[in-house]
Amino acid sequence: MQKKDIDWAALDFGYHQTDYSYVCDYAEGAWGEGGLTKDHTVTLSECATILHYCQECFEGLKAYTTEDGRIVCFRPDLNAERMEASARRLIMPPFPKERFLEAVREVVGANAAWVPPYGSGATLYVRPLMFGTGDTIGVRPSDKYQFRILVTPVGPYFKGGVTPIRIIVSDYDRAAPHGTGAIKAGLNYAMSLWPYEMAHAQGYDEALYLDAATRTYVEETGGANVILVDAEGRLVVPQSKSDSILPSITRRSLVTVARDLLGMEVIERPVRFDELGQFVECGLCGTAAVIVPVMSIVDSETDYIFNGGSDEIGPVLGELRRTLTGIQEGRIEGPEGWVVEIC
Repeated sequence: MQKKDIDWAALDFGYHQTDYSYVCDYAEGAWGEGGLTKDHTVTLSECATILHYCQECFEGLKAYTTEDGRIVCFRPDLNAERMEASARRLIMPPFPKERFLEAVREVVGANAAWVPPYGSGATLYVRPLMFGTGDTIGVRPSDKYQFRILVTPVGPYFKGGVTPIRIIVSDYDRAAPHGTGAIKAGLNYAMSLWPYEMAHAQGYDEALYLDAATRTYVEETGGANVILVDAEGRLVVPQSKSDSILPSITRRSLVTVARDLLGMEVIERPVRFDELGQFVECGLCGTAAVIVPVMSIVDSETDYIFNGGSDEIGPVLGELRRTLTGIQEGRIEGPEGWVVEIC
């Protein structure tokens, strides 16, 4: 199979239209047959629920070319399960897990020429999404929905790749206690756009959110979970008491890699912001970034510096990143079922 003639190393993290998307519609209480399409546009009524009441959720995963030329995806079953949970929370009909997995296989396989070659530093980003399409003028769930999967080749999420970034604490909140912070809904990301742009205007790469109830505990940034390494080399993963942190598949995988493959001690607990000074490494993790190191986190009174302010990733997070990407790219044997072969 001939790969597309693209300068893979120059790719940004943006949308590049490929050959096929996947689409399936829900109406009269059932999902339709669904299938591949070359039409990458969506036509909606002006009264569609998504446009008025933001009834929408999405996922993100990647496809990789391994060293021996296979195309694989990483843990798509967890994306299917998380999307089911998001849909239920928003009173949307979950797209069945097995159909989700088959749709991913179908659309990635059909776009195999767009999966970047091994060693290029690029990947094929896979974005499943679901939204309400029925006419809804009153505040109530839609009676019609569309499930789609688009794919696009992408480069690093942050321009510097694994170059450490600088973060500022946001004065705004991402998600309320007992709200929608634990699901992957578009409305959560809309809330993060203003703080993100404000952070950029001040010269920072991202905005960090504290818990909305007390503004005491570290939660996450607009698009990634936070992970920390203490002076004893233990991985510390901030957890919320109110389920307002998204259960990142990358974060959960890193916990397993650290504990079971690298023999590290892992602690999952709420982390107070005023504790950050005791950690020697800090990173953001997610599907798009994998792990990007954090050089500093600042608020109006404090500037916490990690890894001595180095412009390179720290030793612990570096080893975690190398191990996880090695599993994803087929160079390292990972837990059974993590890597799913597409073709």
